[in-house]
Amino acid sequence: MRIRPRRRAVVRPLRRIVSVCVALVVVVPAYGCRPEITPPGAPTRWPAEQARHWQWQWQLHGPLDPAVDADVFLLDPVATTAAQTAELRSRNRRLICQVYVGSVRSADPDASRLPAAVQGSTGRQPGSRWLDVRRWDDLEPVLADRFRLCRGKGFGAVALADADGYAQRTGFPLDFDSQLLFNRRLARLARSLDLSPGLINDVPQLAALAPDFDFAVNEECVRLDQCAKLLPFADADKPVFHVEYTGSTDDFCVTTVGYGFASIRKERTLDAWREACPLP
Repeated sequence: MRIRPRRRAVVRPLRRIVSVCVALVVVVPAYGCRPEITPPGAPTRWPAEQARHWQWQWQLHGPLDPAVDADVFLLDPVATTAAQTAELRSRNRRLICQVYVGSVRSADPDASRLPAAVQGSTGRQPGSRWLDVRRWDDLEPVLADRFRLCRGKGFGAVALADADGYAQRTGFPLDFDSQLLFNRRLARLARSLDLSPGLINDVPQLAALAPDFDFAVNEECVRLDQCAKLLPFADADKPVFHVEYTGSTDDFCVTTVGYGFASIRKERTLDAWREACPLP
């Protein structure tokens, strides 16, 4: 006796598959036309093919100007509101928060959490003190919360400021290796909190730290004749965000754009004004 297959059980799944395929054909091209934006809660990605084509803005003071023609904004996470980061994200901007990791300022909301034993000599910023970066157990909880503030406000990357205390008069016997260990710990901490880590200055350690960080931020490598030392990042197709405070873009852009840096001229106040080098 021959048993005929039940056709209805086969046809219905086939119809469902066809319907799904049609829906995908209709939907996917529509999304394919939109720029790919890193969703909230994910670290910022820096595609290698765009490494030499970023425009950026660094603003820590004054009213934020969200209309600046830049792909990347480096901002103060305390002064910047979640509404402002949401507006910038709606404009497809990548957002980096600047966190002081090697110093504490008296005006910082979390200054009282850091014991006096880890606070040393007067730092770069008014009212600031250098920190003893060897005291990881004391510093890690505070710095982790600073990173979480960035993440909570919609930033996808963090740039470490004052990460070169070993080269300063901090009041502590810091050395090159203790600073390397501290900075690498911070890079791992940032990644664990879904933030892309970047390093501000600390030029002598850039070659050693290039594998650990996703981007570099540099001040005045042209004036200081240090631009070649940033090549470990540029050669690895990692962004180098560079600023000069003096001179003309007609002069320094030739050098820095040739190196593959994203270069701008700013006032030292780091307000909204900027003059950008042309893209290559």
